[in-house]
Amino acid sequence: MTRSGVAAILASLLMGCWGDQEIESPSPLRASVAIQYPLALWDQGIEGTCLLKVRVTAMGAVDSIIVMESSGHAAFDSAAIRGARTLRFSPARKGGKRIEVWAHVPVHFSKKPRP
Repeated sequence: MTRSGVAAILASLLMGCWGDQEIESPSPLRASVAIQYPLALWDQGIEGTCLLKVRVTAMGAVDSIIVMESSGHAAFDSAAIRGARTLRFSPARKGGKRIEVWAHVPVHFSKKPRP
């Protein structure tokens, strides 16, 4: 069950070294994605953040996910992974060609409405 203002996913800077050519970062096709806030944690008023590292394919899909920093709650981390699998990006580009890259994606679970 999705709750308004409960989770947001924002893409941030890419990791990696790509030589002299400039990389156009992938950008999410949506600014935020609502994901399921684990009901037991919602009822307890628990909030948290985890940091994911996702591999964005040359077609803009996410094909691999690593939890870089756990929220401390397995239910949050699992929900973040499930939500990240649905993300779609405009692909990164190097020299005008689509490339596969890794990107950091913080996921915030909060009961407070987003501004």
